Amino acid sequence: MLEREFLLKLAADYGTPLFVYDGDMVVERYNDLFRFIPWKKLRIHYALKANYNPALLTLLRDAGAGLDTVSPGEVHLALKLGFSPEKIIYTANNMTDAEVEEVLATGVVMNIGSLSRLRKLAKSHPGLDLCLRFNPDVRDGDSEKTMTGGDLTKFGILLESVDEVLEIVREGKFRIVGLHEHTGSGLQHAESVYQSMENLMRIATKANFPDLQFLDFGGGFKVPYRPDEKRIDYVAMGAEIARRFREFCQERGEELAMCFEPGKYMVAEAGYLLTEVNTLKRNRSRLIAGCNAGFPQLIRPVLYGAYHQIWNLSNPQGKPEVYDVCGNICETGDRFAEQRELPEIREYDILAIGNAGAYCYSMGGVYNLRSMPGEVVVSRGRVISERPRMSSKELADRILAECKSK
Repeated sequence: MLEREFLLKLAADYGTPLFVYDGDMVVERYNDLFRFIPWKKLRIHYALKANYNPALLTLLRDAGAGLDTVSPGEVHLALKLGFSPEKIIYTANNMTDAEVEEVLATGVVMNIGSLSRLRKLAKSHPGLDLCLRFNPDVRDGDSEKTMTGGDLTKFGILLESVDEVLEIVREGKFRIVGLHEHTGSGLQHAESVYQSMENLMRIATKANFPDLQFLDFGGGFKVPYRPDEKRIDYVAMGAEIARRFREFCQERGEELAMCFEPGKYMVAEAGYLLTEVNTLKRNRSRLIAGCNAGFPQLIRPVLYGAYHQIWNLSNPQGKPEVYDVCGNICETGDRFAEQRELPEIREYDILAIGNAGAYCYSMGGVYNLRSMPGEVVVSRGRVISERPRMSSKELADRILAECKSK
């Protein structure tokens, strides 16, 4: 964790609410994966949707990372930041014809997850290099809403459709350069990772695509959100991943690249949301600490029931009390924590909400017309990038400027 005094100084210098990201930790997490998974042709494509802060992306670019993108906007941002098309894979779902044309024009490899889109491409763009996304038929993750395998999800081509896939590939004269699967976010069981791998490798063996260059096993690596959660032994998991993939490559007779696309693992723990307490209220049995941020700025607790650690930076040694930590939005569910024991909170204390680096700012909005927090990225003890918080007047002016009357 970044030093308490440093976080307090940032809150004083930049105001709150404020997102703070530890850029050094992000690069360290990226490098960890190469230490954990002993495979010479390992490629890591950071899932840009987790956090699109340009300074963090620049640090990852310089470290050698590739990107997993899910919209044309993400592709264009990546290219503008200097990522080469070869370092980017496009894995959108339910894509429109216009989006397909926009992305194909960039030279980025598309990852196709439906028979419908594959058929359309066979008619409109024969001869493409493509990756195919299969549904691994394994359900795992930290929320029902983030499990991406099995028959309840919209993602990927069913494993039993491989013969139909082969027919369309022949018709479209496609070069299949990659196969992909993704099981879910916050995977709970190592066996889910292994089984998903085995299912995709079985497809690769059955289809025997001659131009295959890589297998992409998705992301979803779990990080601890609760203080009592144990870290996954990724050294042991990585060794088993490499062993299984090595056996597959030996049977195939060539050494393919292995890809993963972590987002949360690389940025979640590097982020903090700093917020100031402005109201204390006792509602019979509930002690409420009201903050100057709300769920549009960090939506995971209300959306997924997610747990985020909270620290009272201003009074860390205070007598413990049990609080509902609430935001400033006109919704009863606007809580960052419910019945959470914390050191005594006083009005104007600064709280730090942890694990705010992934799926927080990137999922944010301006509901109630409250601006998104500012952002700062720190590296080696100093701020290397800042995004100021838009004032209320600036937000109103922007809305008026964007909506033109006829």
